[in-house]
Amino acid sequence: MLKGKFDKILLIIATIFCSLTLSAQNDAYNSFSPYSMYGIGDLSRFGTAYNRSMGGVGIATRDRRNLNILNPAAVTERDIQSFMLDFSITQGNRYYAQKDLHSSNNTFNINSIIMSFPIFKPMAMYVGVAPYSDIGYKISAWETDQNIIAHTGSILNTVQGYGGLYNLFSGIGYNLFKGFSVGGEVDYVFGSLHKDNSFEMASSSHRSISSGYTLTLKALTGKFGVQYAFPIAKDVSAVVGATYKLGTNVGGTVDRFEIQTISSINDSTPSPRTYSDTLGNGKIKLASEFGVGLAVKGGDKWSAEVNYIRSDWSNSGMDKVIGFANVGNAVFSASASQSVRVGFSYVPNRNDIRYYRRRITYRAGAYWDQAYCKIDGMDLNAVGLTFGATLPVFRLNNGLTIGMDFGQRGSKAGNLVRERYINFNLGLNIHDIWFIKTRYD
Repeated sequence: MLKGKFDKILLIIATIFCSLTLSAQNDAYNSFSPYSMYGIGDLSRFGTAYNRSMGGVGIATRDRRNLNILNPAAVTERDIQSFMLDFSITQGNRYYAQKDLHSSNNTFNINSIIMSFPIFKPMAMYVGVAPYSDIGYKISAWETDQNIIAHTGSILNTVQGYGGLYNLFSGIGYNLFKGFSVGGEVDYVFGSLHKDNSFEMASSSHRSISSGYTLTLKALTGKFGVQYAFPIAKDVSAVVGATYKLGTNVGGTVDRFEIQTISSINDSTPSPRTYSDTLGNGKIKLASEFGVGLAVKGGDKWSAEVNYIRSDWSNSGMDKVIGFANVGNAVFSASASQSVRVGFSYVPNRNDIRYYRRRITYRAGAYWDQAYCKIDGMDLNAVGLTFGATLPVFRLNNGLTIGMDFGQRGSKAGNLVRERYINFNLGLNIHDIWFIKTRYD
């Protein structure tokens, strides 16, 4: 019986990892935003569909029915013999505006795959993989300077980027004493980012130029977390939590290529000029991160939470090293990122046996994010609202979470791009009780 369950789970994980591998081998965009061209791209919001539907909170969350990986100390809140598997996906829709220009784009991406199980009564662990950052953009523009066009003819300049970094992680939590738990997590960040730039000359007597960078990166870091739960009134309790993620150096290589072609010579295959730079000695760093949270729970009926997170990227080096900084004409500078998130959940009657809708958990949240980079000296902020619901499936704590995220990043001021988006999140939480000795064969 136990072996059969393991075989099924391994088959599910193998299938999903194959899907991740195949998606990483083509040029499909996991994310699409003109702001992803800087540094290592858009940093992914860590957490499952359950977290995302509540504004991204989770530092102070203790919920035995759902996997919470935002604080490794939270994994100890569970049924003693429970096994949990969480799989979530995200579909994004973005709408851009800059002056009188407008465009849109749609993307689809796997959000996370996480498996959690107990070690012994006061200790449990989890393993998983999730996106760390994504790059996706393609911008084309014709040269408008008449002095240049008079000598060269029409020129089409295109910048394009794709790829992403993934986070392979494993965490463990331990209940030190009643209400107080600690946890630690190891994170391995890896992947490839591609940034290309091309100048296509209409005149056959001039060379077209294609150049770009491939960033093959890796980093090892870790996160620590604590949570303390205590009663504050009858059937009402509170949880305070904190996390700290270590800053770390990034290893890998930056490979640059440049190809020059003459459009009138169709049968030529020019050899690209290339060079490679090995990262090391702290050239590029991932920033440390500090987060605090406070949650209040009304028994098994409702909960509310607020989180604050801050991370300083000003010493990351990404605004100084080629391949990270020199993309496009805007001036990119690394800075501090911070976020404020709030979330709320409510279930009318979790044990109702007559009306299914009363067993549904309804969720809502809001957030304000300040990005880790500045564009032309201006902060890049995002605000949004989230809504969602967890639908009970079969028995135990199996559930299907559906969530929506409405928000805006940037503005049309200062020649920036205003990005409005609607993201849909879908998560499946599989719950089972393991290691029970059968009484009958």
